[in-house]
Amino acid sequence: MLRLRELTCGYGRSAVVHGIDLDVGVDEVVAVMGHNGAGKTTLLRAVVGLIPAMGRGTIEFADAAGNWTDVTGRPANRRVRSGMAYVPQGQQCFAHLTCAENLRLVADGRKRGKALIDEQLDLFPALRGLLTRQAGLLSGGQRQQLAIARALIGEPRLLILDEPTEGIQPTVVAEIESTIVALAARGGLSVLLVEQHLGFALQAASRYYVLRSGRIASEGETGTGAEARVREAMAI
Repeated sequence: MLRLRELTCGYGRSAVVHGIDLDVGVDEVVAVMGHNGAGKTTLLRAVVGLIPAMGRGTIEFADAAGNWTDVTGRPANRRVRSGMAYVPQGQQCFAHLTCAENLRLVADGRKRGKALIDEQLDLFPALRGLLTRQAGLLSGGQRQQLAIARALIGEPRLLILDEPTEGIQPTVVAEIESTIVALAARGGLSVLLVEQHLGFALQAASRYYVLRSGRIASEGETGTGAEARVREAMAI
């Protein structure tokens, strides 16, 4: 689904992420962890095309038939059209629009627009009672659910999530985790997840990478012993 090879990226002439090799398989949830400043968000921004890759590193993305394409030089809008969706940090939404209007912005013009909205409301049933409320008046957890629902209306094959549990109450964290796991289990969607909440990341993902100072310090499968390995790699 996604294949990074020797990816280096950053801002201006300053590299933040150095020589990353990373894979996300079909219908797989992969977690990227690390302290603040480790380069996690920079990595995601390069994957989706918001910042350029440096040097000879490559970003490859497979289509629905499994054919690989080098998307390293493609702009973000073309990557989105090819099947990527990005939910950045901070429960981002159009604050002055209602919940329903936020969803319709993405759904309008799509053949299955109304059905897609209904599907996301089934995934996040708490949003059904909030459709007429301004998004800026929602709680952090509600805004995050809205942001993910809006991204899913685009029917991506790769969902890229940056700190989806940041500043969110534990009950909503559990709901988001179960939704991500269910989405991957039903097929047709892979997830690249940046997360500092170790419990959430290791429960939701099948494999993990730990970044430290912009480099991979550890990688492997989640499960028995994974938390200890992650904590050692993060030196916490």
